[in-house]
Amino acid sequence: MWALMPRSQVTAGFFRIQMMVAMGLGVLAMLTLGQLTSSSGQQISDEWILAARITAGVVAACGYVGSVLWMLDKRRAGTVCVFVILIASFCSLVLSRGGFESGALVLISQVATAAVLGGAVTGMLLGHWYLTAPTMSIDPLKRLSLLFGIAVILRLLVSAAGWLLAGTVLTGGTVWTWFALRWLAGIIAPLVISAMALQILRYRNTQAATGVLFAGVILTFIGEMSAALLYYELHVPL
Repeated sequence: MWALMPRSQVTAGFFRIQMMVAMGLGVLAMLTLGQLTSSSGQQISDEWILAARITAGVVAACGYVGSVLWMLDKRRAGTVCVFVILIASFCSLVLSRGGFESGALVLISQVATAAVLGGAVTGMLLGHWYLTAPTMSIDPLKRLSLLFGIAVILRLLVSAAGWLLAGTVLTGGTVWTWFALRWLAGIIAPLVISAMALQILRYRNTQAATGVLFAGVILTFIGEMSAALLYYELHVPL
């Protein structure tokens, strides 16, 4: 979401902290990427996992370099790091699924998940940053709230496609409970959250919008965890 937001209207300190977060997530990915399976249930080869770890290392390294650049207010070089992290993160995601062996819908589903989580978390953190820089323009927060809603709509379309493909696989009370939680907490509620945040920002109340987006983060994580449980149970992105 950093690549799509108006960075010139946000103070450099915000991106310095975000780069440190990216560095931590890159290191975490390097340490946790292990034996993975594709949607067909086959184990992904060690070569793919090693490549995914290397690209995660690129994310961590660029996060460190980017934090220094943004601390020095080197915006142009810091922006380069933003796009390198974006590309490396996408490559790591694809490689960790064994390339395109998992199928296009699975990859689109995971990209949509990343967009939803990124939109919710980045929007919430930017809202908190207004406590540090209250004179900043609210346009970046408006843009992130809108992008969050668009990402949720993409997630809705992918989940609906997975629902159609699942067919009769959705059976049993437990599965339907997770499915309901996935849609209610992970799709419908975030759409409402995005609309509420945009409406609140019309009155320039960044603190109230931040509180709403914080609720969106919690609901989004609940929905995506439910989707992960359904995927490993049914091997269908929902």
